[in-house]
Amino acid sequence: MVYMNPTVDCPLCDQIGGHLLWQDDRCRVVRVDEPGYSAYCRVIWHTHVAEMTDLNPLDQTHCLRVVLTVESVLRALIKPDKINLASLGNFTPHLHWHVVARFQGDPHFPQSVWGPALRPSLPFALPLQSLSPEAFHQTFVRLWSRVNLS
Repeated sequence: MVYMNPTVDCPLCDQIGGHLLWQDDRCRVVRVDEPGYSAYCRVIWHTHVAEMTDLNPLDQTHCLRVVLTVESVLRALIKPDKINLASLGNFTPHLHWHVVARFQGDPHFPQSVWGPALRPSLPFALPLQSLSPEAFHQTFVRLWSRVNLS
């Protein structure tokens, strides 16, 4: 699948944006490499739009269903203390959602992952640290396949 939009200088149009976990013809789910956050995913809309309200109602519903499905899969996969959902786009005005599994031992908990770190990661408090990227991907795909997005 091609994400390029030659008329826009946008990293989410030019690149996949992480390790691809799933995609359809409207959006993709990637795992983001972020130190201290082994279960940090993004849902990225393929078309270059900035806001949810730029989508038609069916696409809005689809996008939110994908976001909530990622949340459900992460909860089943690693049982985090909390899931954070955010759609910001201040630096990259391309519609994407952050879906971040949070643990009390993560560097920023209970603050935002974008603020100053409060502590180093506490490995014993982050169960996914021992899960290889391949194992995460396989388990994510297996859990995802149980969900019907249609």
